[in-house]
Amino acid sequence: MAARGDPAEPAETIAAIATPAGRGAIGVVRVSGRDVPVVIAEVVGRTLAPRAATLATFRGAQGEALDQGLALYFPAPHSYTGEPVLELHAHGGTAVLQQLLARCVSLGARLARPGEFTLRAFLNGKLDLAQAESVADLIDAATATAARAAARSLTGAFSREVRALTDALIELRIFTEATLDFPEEEVDFLRGADARGKLDAIATRVASVLARAKQGALLREGLTVVLVGRPNVGKSSLLNQLAGDAVAIVTPIPGTTRDALHAQIEVSGIPLTIVDTAGLRPTEDPIETLGIERTRAAIGRADVAVVLVDASTGEDVAAGDRVILAELPAELARIIVYNKIDLAGLTARVGACAAAASGGATAARQVFLSAKTGSGVDLLRREILALAGVHEDMEGAFLARARHLQALREAAAHLDAASRHLVEPRPPLELFAEDLRGAQLALAGIVGEFSSDDLLGAIFARFCIGK
Repeated sequence: MAARGDPAEPAETIAAIATPAGRGAIGVVRVSGRDVPVVIAEVVGRTLAPRAATLATFRGAQGEALDQGLALYFPAPHSYTGEPVLELHAHGGTAVLQQLLARCVSLGARLARPGEFTLRAFLNGKLDLAQAESVADLIDAATATAARAAARSLTGAFSREVRALTDALIELRIFTEATLDFPEEEVDFLRGADARGKLDAIATRVASVLARAKQGALLREGLTVVLVGRPNVGKSSLLNQLAGDAVAIVTPIPGTTRDALHAQIEVSGIPLTIVDTAGLRPTEDPIETLGIERTRAAIGRADVAVVLVDASTGEDVAAGDRVILAELPAELARIIVYNKIDLAGLTARVGACAAAASGGATAARQVFLSAKTGSGVDLLRREILALAGVHEDMEGAFLARARHLQALREAAAHLDAASRHLVEPRPPLELFAEDLRGAQLALAGIVGEFSSDDLLGAIFARFCIGK
């Protein structure tokens, strides 16, 4: 395989249906590689002007008409993949598209693997790795805010931030490596060039990018919020309020909810999965016991636990509620919701409770609300986002992936180690230089300047066919 962006012989031809499966008005077959001119000659039967839609009859091996549609030709290197690319825009019937795809394969193409068109765009220098990943993120975006964040990454906003940090590190590394040639004067060199100030500025910028990337990770992955509590505290009613629909059955009979119910909602651009669970209590009912087991499994997968208690019995956490809180994983973020304030004569508000009242973990937030009337539910929405560290304005977020966060954290750790070296009376310049190098390599991996074939395979395998 040629190095990324290097000139190479035209790659073998790949083809795929680039539109979703099923019936539709339009379907697209995409072809990329060295045999595109052959496909144009045999299927379209005429010369195509570059980047212009041409009405044509698509023909089979015997010259029979398969369909009539638009053909678009993108010559290399001015195409999505950097190779010759042909798009056949046909009618969106399954049989029609399969016939066109089979015709392209008969002319020398092979079926494309998931993400292979975008992989070629990366290898041919049309996109860096962060931009390539944003293509899939844009397709998968569950909210408009996430889509905008993915579009920013696709246009290179995230990559420009990372490259600016990498350039600053390279500049500091160049100076440091030069200083190694003058061991007797290295301390004066470091002070004279303000190495400490430059390092601190880079570390501050890395922290800022990491914070924005964390916000973007929430836009991409969302949060799972589990509603837990004793029977009849109003979990199902709260789920219906949050979802804006009657997705759960509500009755005064304890144990109505036997299985975990899921609802997908959006709050301030963040996708939330709300999970209503069976009430937690001792029971001999085997079906209810199974529901309680599923509740505990849902708790294990959650990002936030909303623990409901009955405010109509007073503002103290009852013994049964304390047992539930104590059984939650210590690291699980939690909010204690006092429901049924309409029966208790209380007003909707938020507050904080001591660690003991939150089950022995760190102090939890309290929200007083009525799932029946909806009073205070907006307060809960805000508390869930605040607990997750979500800011009001998400428009500057980068739609980051787990590997991006890991790389930024690794870079920050190297910069922190480098900073500690400068504290010493005679800084170990070799160690300082090595940590700068480690930070640079971590950042360069985000945009794919240093990426293993295994990493590329794992990333592009998650793409859809035809992209």
